[in-house]
Amino acid sequence: MLLTLTTTHRPATDLGHLLVKHPDRVQSFDLPAGTAHVLYPEADEHRCSAALLVEIDPLRLGGGRGRGRAQAATPETFTLGQYVNDRPYAASSLLSSALAKVFRSALRGESRERPELAATPIPLEVRVPVLRCRGGAELAVRVFAPLGWTVTATPIPLDEAYPEWGDSRYVDLALAGTLRLADALNHLYVLLPVLDDAKHYWVAPDEVDKLLRAGAGWLADHPERGLISRRYLAHRRALAGEALARLAELRLADEAPADDSVDDNSVDDDQPREAPRAALAVRRREAVLAALRASGAGRVLDLGCGGGALLTALVADRRFTEIVGTDVSSQALTLAARRLRLDRLPERQRERIRLWQSALTYRDDRLRGYDAAVLMEVIEHVDPPRLPALEDAVFGHARPGTVVVTTPNVEYNVRYEGLGAGRFRHTDHRFEWTRAEFAAWVERVSTTHGYTATIDGVGDEDPEVGRPTQIAVLTSTEHTTRKGEISA
Repeated sequence: MLLTLTTTHRPATDLGHLLVKHPDRVQSFDLPAGTAHVLYPEADEHRCSAALLVEIDPLRLGGGRGRGRAQAATPETFTLGQYVNDRPYAASSLLSSALAKVFRSALRGESRERPELAATPIPLEVRVPVLRCRGGAELAVRVFAPLGWTVTATPIPLDEAYPEWGDSRYVDLALAGTLRLADALNHLYVLLPVLDDAKHYWVAPDEVDKLLRAGAGWLADHPERGLISRRYLAHRRALAGEALARLAELRLADEAPADDSVDDNSVDDDQPREAPRAALAVRRREAVLAALRASGAGRVLDLGCGGGALLTALVADRRFTEIVGTDVSSQALTLAARRLRLDRLPERQRERIRLWQSALTYRDDRLRGYDAAVLMEVIEHVDPPRLPALEDAVFGHARPGTVVVTTPNVEYNVRYEGLGAGRFRHTDHRFEWTRAEFAAWVERVSTTHGYTATIDGVGDEDPEVGRPTQIAVLTSTEHTTRKGEISA
């Protein structure tokens, strides 16, 4: 079975540093059921491709030391089927296990040689020429597209000479997107066995932790999280229930749902649905991160951090030297600490992060002097009469150099099925603004507190109602002046 990973980031050969595999050498790794090889079909400054080739030994898979475990989960239940099957050729959980062993550091987002690049989204192309996909090409799109990938899943015919025989159960999968390498590898680690739907080993309770660890930052918001959890955990009802309950905790800890939807897409079925909207959560976080990077901020506040979805992305980027998450809810902060795995982080990493209980409508001296602050899907949870107190506490008292604000565009709500007139995207929203209302608020805050501002949108643009999320970047005039003096 084969997987290729390509980048056009300059210099493209930095891919070797991220994967910790030198482009000039072929490396081999022993696996319980075979051997994995890493090689580079192309490697120059403009384009670099790494290939993971996994050779499966049917005898070791069917009758080796993992005999009982393999037989318990392989889809072929008859005796000969343990040795004669598609496991050596079609991507499956065997390829996922190889990824985990061969690219362990890259999966964790670690790179001793290129730490900043490991935390930066780069252009990536992934190709899996033969993937067993129970649910067909449409399901491959449903699970990968919400994560920011452009997906091409081409069904493989049973026999090209006899097109009337139809398609096989395999697809040729191609993905393209701009993501962190660690995110891309974790998507593949979880979703390849999900699409194959036949794990090669017995699924134990610790698989729940593995799923949540690999799915940190994206699985809780995924519209197919139910299907993904059940298939990844081999349809073991108790384990899937535990995983979904823990994912629900993460979603509830965020004051606003990350996908801004009004329906629950966690039903475990393989039927086509409306195009998933959870990609908005990913795109919103990327827009916020891009604004913070452009500001040059090192010390960042995540105000109203909820369960820590943004904090996870901030911690992964080493340019952010000090990260503070605040929330009025102690339960949310507990869940954020769990999501960040603070108790397991190295001391040097842990020193970059602080979690404080704080209300945004009261002045807090601890929040003064930071380079930037984020109010991501927060202001709409504040009662309108309390907004002036928030404005004073954040823009007047704390006064960070840059403030990034996102909020729903209420005009876009008509595009959400089942969201009737007068209804908000979340039951805790106190208001949702039109584009004109948000622009007026941003202008008033900027004028009152000495900021300049730019306003944009996040998500696909509708010619009539705009984009689903509004985003404003407010920069203190004092901060701009200081930057200009330093440049001069």
